[in-house]
Amino acid sequence: MSLRIRLSRGGAKKRPFYRVVVADSRSPRDGKFIERLGTYNPMVAKDHPERLILNEERIKHWLGVGALPSDRVARFLGAAGIVAVPAVPKQTKKNQPKAKAQERLREAEEKAAEAAEAAATAAAAPDEAAEAAPASA
Repeated sequence: MSLRIRLSRGGAKKRPFYRVVVADSRSPRDGKFIERLGTYNPMVAKDHPERLILNEERIKHWLGVGALPSDRVARFLGAAGIVAVPAVPKQTKKNQPKAKAQERLREAEEKAAEAAEAAATAAAAPDEAAEAAPASA
């Protein structure tokens, strides 16, 4: 049985309240769970003590048994100092431009590079002519 430590949603419409639970990964989000490990109330201020309540002893037990935290719960546990803070991936496929947009960006970069080279050669040409003129005079 693959166990997950995850959030289970409760509360009214537009007033979310979450329970931090251990559940089988195949069970529904708000369905049957094994044990409640804490609560998360996103409606209160971030510095409020009741925003996130965790039972650290039981969380450590379930992590030792092999339960894996969800991404959001892993962030909570990292902030609480229970586990290492997970790395946030910088580059994913979803946040990249599509193929045609990437081609247009490459073409624009190439044109900009060519224009910069042309400007550099044009700027260097008068300097060479100015250097040659005093030497012949």
